[in-house]
Amino acid sequence: FDAASTILATHPVAGPAMFVALAAASAMLAFFSSAALVPAGVVAWGMPTTAALLSLGWLLGGLLSYGSARGLGRPLLAHLAPVEFLAKYERRISRDTPFGVVLLFQLALPSEIPGYVLGLARYPLARYLAALALVEAPYAAVTVWLGQEFLQRRLAPLLAVLAAGALVGAVALHLLRRHLDRAHPR
Repeated sequence: FDAASTILATHPVAGPAMFVALAAASAMLAFFSSAALVPAGVVAWGMPTTAALLSLGWLLGGLLSYGSARGLGRPLLAHLAPVEFLAKYERRISRDTPFGVVLLFQLALPSEIPGYVLGLARYPLARYLAALALVEAPYAAVTVWLGQEFLQRRLAPLLAVLAAGALVGAVALHLLRRHLDRAHPR
């Protein structure tokens, strides 16, 4: 973390730009996570700036996943996301899906999936970005706080918040599936 935080801190333009770019990539690609950089960001810039940069990156990544799915469609997604997983939700999510369901969708699934599915469905961009921001901004703040707890080697709060996050995700997924099963019986 010392080496990464030194690099981030000594490059006042390139450091934050790279951090945002990596956060955006992590919001688009299932096999990549920017979480390991968060503690280095906390050391380099402090919690508020790191949370803002992480949120910005995740919002940009969500926008790029949405835009790429909307503009380039299914052929691109075959290389970026699990197609069978996307197809499962694509059959049940449309441009008319209520905002609350999209919010649950965003909360319940890895961040790249809703962007791709909602882009394919041509869900209204403004409503997608609102749902994305409502979920990702608090999640970024908690992730940065967890990075701080990790740096200070406070294991109990770290595990408690991770467990609470897993519970929230599981409940959101259950509610999403229940709603989709009612709206679109198999």
